[in-house]
Amino acid sequence: MNKKLPIWLKLLYGSGDWGIASIGMMRSIFYALYLTDVVGIEPRLASIGALAGIIWDAINDPIIGTLSDRMKSKLGRRRPFLLWFAFPFGLSFVMLWSAPNWDSQIGLLIYVTLAFMISDTLLTLVAVPYLSLTPELTQDYDERTSLSSFRTVFQLLSAMTVVITAPMIVDAVIIGGGSQQQGFIAAGAVFGSIGSLPLFFIGLFVRERFASEEQEQESIPFRETLRLAWQNVPFRYAAGIYMFNWSAVDMVAITFPFFLLYWVAQGDLLAKITILGVDLALESAFFGVLMFVCVLFVPFWLWFAKRFNKIQAYIAGMSAWIIVQALIFTLQPGEVTYLLTLAALAGIGVSAAYILPDSILPDVIEWDELRTRRRQEGIYYGIRTLIRKLTGAGVIFITLQILGWSGYQSPPENVTQFTQPDSALLAIRLMVSFIGVVILLGTIILAWSYPLTREKYTRIQKLLTIRRAEAKK
Repeated sequence: MNKKLPIWLKLLYGSGDWGIASIGMMRSIFYALYLTDVVGIEPRLASIGALAGIIWDAINDPIIGTLSDRMKSKLGRRRPFLLWFAFPFGLSFVMLWSAPNWDSQIGLLIYVTLAFMISDTLLTLVAVPYLSLTPELTQDYDERTSLSSFRTVFQLLSAMTVVITAPMIVDAVIIGGGSQQQGFIAAGAVFGSIGSLPLFFIGLFVRERFASEEQEQESIPFRETLRLAWQNVPFRYAAGIYMFNWSAVDMVAITFPFFLLYWVAQGDLLAKITILGVDLALESAFFGVLMFVCVLFVPFWLWFAKRFNKIQAYIAGMSAWIIVQALIFTLQPGEVTYLLTLAALAGIGVSAAYILPDSILPDVIEWDELRTRRRQEGIYYGIRTLIRKLTGAGVIFITLQILGWSGYQSPPENVTQFTQPDSALLAIRLMVSFIGVVILLGTIILAWSYPLTREKYTRIQKLLTIRRAEAKK
């Protein structure tokens, strides 16, 4: 019989996503802008670094997932990775923002690409084992949704903290006489060090409850493992949902800083807005409102999914987001109140995008166990992490390519007012609105066709319970 997980364990496990999400959010929102406006790499050239990251992702994620599944240790399969790599993971985030002051565009490209690959590898070494713990902590349908919701709260809180405080850290360094480059390094050091601690503590204190009997399963070749994963039909739908879902999220994260600075603020690179007596950078205000609403609506989507099911809740959230996404194109320069209203409304749909896809994957893994008699959480979460990072790198690549071809210009050093050509402004507006709508429609189509309902999952659990009982006789 499945028991409810204690609150302390949910809190501790959920806190692990603080580091992964804060680093991921800072990279998603500021990395493209950092490459073009701080490092000074031409957008189309900078996109090559993201493309190299995609290739490296395709190599390291499934491999690390397989290593995690096959790890044999007294600490279990997942915990050693968290204990060994939590702190190196945090340190690698500083390297990501430490591009040297070179004149050579090729030299800069090589450096940022290698830094990205190292940081990405260490992210995989902690993210895949961490996420693979979800189905090993509980086998209950609703408890997994609850566990995912705790992760999502920390994920959204860390994202909100990053979007508000990272620009403040950069500004504080500049005011203190430092450069914008040094400001990004300082922000990376702060979030890298804070983010590594929860992952290390999870490695120390969290135990795998439903994995001991699977640790001794016979190994199969890596390619065969991937082939078996692809034969899992519900997983194909889940993977497609995940890809479109995070492509939409990343499109907002990556393109909106450009949209806010060059369209809404009309090129005022130091544009600020006062909220509750606090002066915030325009991008901090927008993303702060969006993420605040995201956190507020986590309990609502958790209730909706439990009252109906995860897929219906997800379709409702994406439908609401599509309406807001289309309205963004109507936003005119200087309409800050309208901007923040849209940010709040978008946060409702984005909240569903954060919480619900991750609650689907553990059920897919149970279907795979019924079909293959094997538990392969590491492989599935390795592919999940691969998709997550592919979407981020892919959206960066596409965004920078579009910006380059549209005539986007990097502002000269130390300027505070800079205007982009009309062609670049139109491209930016399309990316934050109608291109996002098309991506979100893809999530709804796949979710509508998703084959694994609550009723089917309940039958899977009953069959697995009978099989496990027979195996123990």
